[in-house]
Amino acid sequence: MSRKGTLAGYLAERWRGIGLSLVIVVATIWLGATGQLGLYIHPRYFIFTTVMAVVGLVFVVASFVFRTPSAGESEPSGRRSAGRRTWALGGSALLLAIATVTVLALPPATLTSATATQREVNSGGLDSEAAAEEAAALVGTGDYERLSVKEWVSLLAQSEDPALYADKTASITGFVLPDAADPDNVFYAARFVVTCCAVDAQPIGVAVYQPGWQASYDTDDWVQVTGTFVSNPSARSADTLAVLPTTIEPVDQPSDPYVY
Repeated sequence: MSRKGTLAGYLAERWRGIGLSLVIVVATIWLGATGQLGLYIHPRYFIFTTVMAVVGLVFVVASFVFRTPSAGESEPSGRRSAGRRTWALGGSALLLAIATVTVLALPPATLTSATATQREVNSGGLDSEAAAEEAAALVGTGDYERLSVKEWVSLLAQSEDPALYADKTASITGFVLPDAADPDNVFYAARFVVTCCAVDAQPIGVAVYQPGWQASYDTDDWVQVTGTFVSNPSARSADTLAVLPTTIEPVDQPSDPYVY
């Protein structure tokens, strides 16, 4: 067995795992450094995740430097085994290149309506007691336009009595998510609430009654809706109350699109 053959076999065996690990840890550190880690995990885990990624990077580099050959390592010689080694090395390099290009070429993206339609809106993700306390504190100031989607959803979960909302103006920023029960007339100004990471994100939103909204807005467009709550005119929508908008303004996606 030649030394060259041994090295080729070793690289083919270890490059895939070590190389992919390198891509993952570097991508994690890059997301943290550019402030985009919040697209994947809750802010409470930023420091832990970044530290662990740095530790992982140290171990990956060490894996390249220090070789630990398998016990009884042997490798058949000859043209056929050399060909297999070449294919193995080529396959490992190709896999690593694809992973690297994918990570670098595809920018981090937020969750969209495609995910929201697979999960019931306002069905979970809220710590109702904590959210209600936050909302109550803002309600006490009388500045209702400062309430976020999360806080309005929390208040509506406590009570849907129209009299409680009659004099309150809402100003809500979210992405357009059609109401599955009445998509022609109602959409949600929606956000995802993240408890741990994007995998467990749950869609929440406030119903907006705007017949023919599709003529002006597309699903997933970000908008700022200002209006008052009324008894939902839609006979098909499950929401008792909806915002009757006075204005709907297109806006850019917020730098922090999720709520926590």
